[in-house]
Amino acid sequence: MNSPPAPPSRRDDEHVRGARALARLLDAAIRIPGTNFRIGLDPILGLMPGLGDVAGAGLAGYTVLVAARLGAPRSVILRMLGNVAFDTLVGTVPLLGDLFDAAWKANTRNVALLEQYLERPASTQAASRGLVALVLGGLVLLGVAGAVFAVLLVRALVQLLGGGA
Repeated sequence: MNSPPAPPSRRDDEHVRGARALARLLDAAIRIPGTNFRIGLDPILGLMPGLGDVAGAGLAGYTVLVAARLGAPRSVILRMLGNVAFDTLVGTVPLLGDLFDAAWKANTRNVALLEQYLERPASTQAASRGLVALVLGGLVLLGVAGAVFAVLLVRALVQLLGGGA
């Protein structure tokens, strides 16, 4: 049985505050005038093709490292990495990806996961495990559906080309 994590030290608190500040900078530093909507540097960095999304992912890795250092379980770390990977992957789509970056706010999500883990480790770990399992199950189903579609497409093409000769 896992023992509960030790309360965060003063230095750990500083790292959590640093992760929170970085998330604000990347996700919510600038208020769009006339609205309550905020964006950060992440979608702005994403405007630089290729390099911007990689830089954003690298900066987002800080919060994941803080969570790992504070003893967050694998399921929470995987969920955080999934947020960063999803943000990076969708962010590579020109312009639409940058709009997505502005709305998804992976860094803010990851800080919230970290804070939830520190406040309620067992329930955050259980919820993260469930979500990771659900996502993996969805990916398996998506892969199977893609394979079935590919087979049906190849059969249709073979039939079309074979029937016309």
